[in-house]
Amino acid sequence: MGSLDETILRTAKEITVKFIEMGRISPVMFPENFKMIYQAVNETIKTAQEDTPEPEPPASEKKKPGKLSRHIKKK
Repeated sequence: MGSLDETILRTAKEITVKFIEMGRISPVMFPENFKMIYQAVNETIKTAQEDTPEPEPPASEKKKPGKLSRHIKKK
């Protein structure tokens, strides 16, 4: 299990336990509620990752033009 999956699991568990402590859900209903909360957290995080663009590499890692590319005329 990857670090992200562990974080999603831990977050869903903490939310579910907090709802039980607040009396919003019954401990008897833990399995059903945990499953719904886990799916919501998982979906939210995975969707946010897809929507986040890849960061550009630092300038030191960017490919520098070669000698030949300086002589090619751009249209």
